[in-house]
Amino acid sequence: MDFLNFPAILVAAVSALVVGFIWYNPKVFGNAWMKEAGMTEEKIKSGNMAKIFIMAFIFAFLLAMTMMQLTIHQTGALSLIGGDPSVALPSYDAFMADYGDAFRSYKHGALHGVLAGVFIALPIIGTNALFERKSAKYIFINAGYWIVTLGVMGTIICGWV
Repeated sequence: MDFLNFPAILVAAVSALVVGFIWYNPKVFGNAWMKEAGMTEEKIKSGNMAKIFIMAFIFAFLLAMTMMQLTIHQTGALSLIGGDPSVALPSYDAFMADYGDAFRSYKHGALHGVLAGVFIALPIIGTNALFERKSAKYIFINAGYWIVTLGVMGTIICGWV
């Protein structure tokens, strides 16, 4: 079984940009985020948007690679044999025959993605925001984006078999 599904990883990375386009739209949370972040239209327009979106995609790609490890439990079994199934004992093949497709669903990926958002992204964003003297609203807008985004990424990564 191949766990490294590059099309799924690429689509998951793109999904972060799509969710961001919706989430930070002025009709959704965009205006509130701008106010809480201290952003202005002029400041937004002054940025190099090509650079911002290219870097955002690269970061999303790295996150999608991480979501593979968090949502597909069989990667743990693969890591126990050093990543090369050709050198594994017969017990590895028997294990994968029994459990190779266990918990490989969109729903399972969404669950682990949301849990990653709540237990990883929220604490990181919250800690930074506290030291930056940002509001709770700022924390919840940004953490909410990552909870939804990681849920979508997990859905794509784990369910796309």
